[in-house]
Amino acid sequence: MTDTEPTPDSTPWDEKNREHERRAEELLPANKAALFDVLAAAGITILTVTFDGYSDSGQIENIEAKAGDEITALPAGQIELAYPVWDSSDIERRTQSVGEAIETLTYALLNRTHQGWENDDGACGDFTFDVVARTITLDYNERYTATNNHQHEF
Repeated sequence: MTDTEPTPDSTPWDEKNREHERRAEELLPANKAALFDVLAAAGITILTVTFDGYSDSGQIENIEAKAGDEITALPAGQIELAYPVWDSSDIERRTQSVGEAIETLTYALLNRTHQGWENDDGACGDFTFDVVARTITLDYNERYTATNNHQHEF
């Protein structure tokens, strides 16, 4: 047996990743509910998270909360969200500020839908958290370099 062959009791990476994603999907409704409850209690109706990344790095650029048409501050206090632990049946519970929880959840959702979003020409966009409808929408813009070549012989 070579080093590249899996042992009979090992799990291939793809299978581990699918299991991790399945568990994250199971935890998402409770995490969303916990976050939306805190935002709704603070009177926030819409939350917009703007991100941008390229050249192997990316970050959240801005988090804007609105109560109706008025920009407002994020609520103070802590919130607990649950995340699956890689290659384990354990669940990690993280108590964070509301802003940190929003960032953590946003990065997790972004990596689930567009892993590598920050690489090469990167991507940018917005997450819209509609607190009233209790939905999260991703508006994602992927960048790429295109080359059009024209050759003429006369």
